[in-house]
Amino acid sequence: MRVAIIHDYLNQYGGAERVLEALHELYPEAPIYTSIYDREAMPTYYQQWDIRTSFMQRLPGWRRHFRRYFLIYPTAFEQFDLSGYDLVISSSSAFAKGVIPAPGALHICYCHTPMRFAWRSDDYVRREGIKGLQGGLLPFALNYVRLWDVSTVNRVDQFVANSHEVARRIRRYYRREATVIPPPVDLPPYQPQPCADFYLAGGRLIAYKRIELIVEAFSRLGLPLKIFGDGRDRQRLERMAGSTIEFLGWVDEATRRDLFARCRAFIFPGEEDFGITPLEAMAGGRPVIAYGAGGSLETVVEGVTGRFFYEPSAAALAAAVIAAQSDPYDHAAIRAHAEGYSQAIFHARMRGLIDELVAQQGRPAVH
Repeated sequence: MRVAIIHDYLNQYGGAERVLEALHELYPEAPIYTSIYDREAMPTYYQQWDIRTSFMQRLPGWRRHFRRYFLIYPTAFEQFDLSGYDLVISSSSAFAKGVIPAPGALHICYCHTPMRFAWRSDDYVRREGIKGLQGGLLPFALNYVRLWDVSTVNRVDQFVANSHEVARRIRRYYRREATVIPPPVDLPPYQPQPCADFYLAGGRLIAYKRIELIVEAFSRLGLPLKIFGDGRDRQRLERMAGSTIEFLGWVDEATRRDLFARCRAFIFPGEEDFGITPLEAMAGGRPVIAYGAGGSLETVVEGVTGRFFYEPSAAALAAAVIAAQSDPYDHAAIRAHAEGYSQAIFHARMRGLIDELVAQQGRPAVH
């Protein structure tokens, strides 16, 4: 069978891109279709892949203004010619699921979430600080996007959700059931490290990640905190930060693993669809202090792998940090929990689902 993989955009690196990498490992010869591809922003090994971009790659200022082009993405994905493929796998949190497969082709959508900015637009407008005329007109434009999003649901034969939380959203917005297959977590060999005197946070420094709660809490507490990653919120966060907070910027994988292995705890304040970074910390044997909502409720086991706080405020987070200082943790048990999300398990579950669906069509298994 001929396989194509579809991904929303390749201009920032995060959990969705790690899932894409795992899908590419399943089908390394499959081309990857995407709206835009910023070679400088993505890992260098992506340059060895067969990446095919849409006409949006030629739009003026696409690196800076790619969000403003949101009304164009539906056309970009619908114009991809997928007539030569028997199996289409879309990795989608926005537009990728809207491609048009060939008649008779099987389309499996790995859904990271139904597009957050369209279905939870009030939260999006508030957190992005969109005001004035743009803020007034945006809800009307997003109404079109929602209508298009719903109209493409029947182009998907099978939804796969990264968490039960996302499966519930798929059921609510699309009226479809989804198979839950959590994304894979990088599991380097476990080598217990002595605990250093710092807490850790990081990832993409953008509004909905709620990193400002961590900065405010640790500035009040005066406890040492390291924040890795970059994003458009970094300057604002640095202005808020007290003297015990250090911004590391982008760090390589070896440095990330070392930080995870030595931190006192990883802080995760956002309501995420799934959240891979907490499990990366658990892979190093370290506990997680997380906001008790969304995907964290499925990956953090309170009292075993970490602790929750249930109010999205700096005060609630600070109280959880203080309380966690007296929590006893078995670091080997934390690591064992993370091993339940290995890449091998992800590959086996995805391949099993794909083979089952292909067999239902009367085709041979895809290998």
